[in-house]
Amino acid sequence: MASIVAVILFAAAVQAFPSLSTRQSITALATSQIDQFTPYTYYASAGYCTNTQTLAWDCGTNCDANPGFKPVASGGNGDSVQYWFVGYDPNLDTVIVSHQGTDPSEIMPLITDADFFLTSLDSTLFPGISSDIEVHNGFLDAQTSTATDVLAAVESAMSTYGTTSVTMVGHSLGAAISLLDSVYLPLWLPAGTTFTTIGYGLPRVGNQAFADYVDANLHLTHINNEEDPIPICPGMFLGFVHPAGEVHIQDSGEWASCPGQDNPSTQCIVGDVPEIWDGDESDHDGPYNGVEMGC
Repeated sequence: MASIVAVILFAAAVQAFPSLSTRQSITALATSQIDQFTPYTYYASAGYCTNTQTLAWDCGTNCDANPGFKPVASGGNGDSVQYWFVGYDPNLDTVIVSHQGTDPSEIMPLITDADFFLTSLDSTLFPGISSDIEVHNGFLDAQTSTATDVLAAVESAMSTYGTTSVTMVGHSLGAAISLLDSVYLPLWLPAGTTFTTIGYGLPRVGNQAFADYVDANLHLTHINNEEDPIPICPGMFLGFVHPAGEVHIQDSGEWASCPGQDNPSTQCIVGDVPEIWDGDESDHDGPYNGVEMGC
């Protein structure tokens, strides 16, 4: 966990020196840093498994990769409500929150069709959040459908296992839901709780004010694989902006830490995939250091 946070904080620190050029400030992660993400990658992949499988922690390779995990609650139906699970990892000493993603053919309409829009956050679920902060209405609906159940499960896990650390993970749509959870949960959990968010194949979730809020208040890493087109959607021309914290897996296998919001370097996703047709949907599921998303 400390190594993951160090990577996130490094990216934030680089932004404090605007005299450095975009390309100069991009750095390659060491193998040891990349490997630190692997337990979380398997947790994100396990989000695709049924609620019954994750509650029993019997889901094949994804569960076997983290054998000490203690499931607390799960939910969803894999259709109208994405699967999710919450539990505790004693090796990492953190509560894990994971949400199911979706395949590119299903998420692409959500992020490219004209019937989605930016909307403010519900003041009941997100008290005190500025109305200037707007997010994708479809992603918000998905997060809202499980928000209170996830909160109750996290509270239970923290109480049962005596931890003050919460880590949210997800891939694709699951990454978007987890990012919104990362704004939601700190508003309701005790002061002193630490939060980390790790998303894979994350689409853009909100507007500039949302991205700025995330940068100021969260510890986010979002990992993109090669020419995956999902992370460049919805388009910036529609008012959507990625928060900082990008790590881009290049064709060479190098993991590049890309500082700033929507870094335009060709070493990062916006420069590598400038348009949807430049992307390859087969890259969306991975591999992420050898892990393909799915159950």
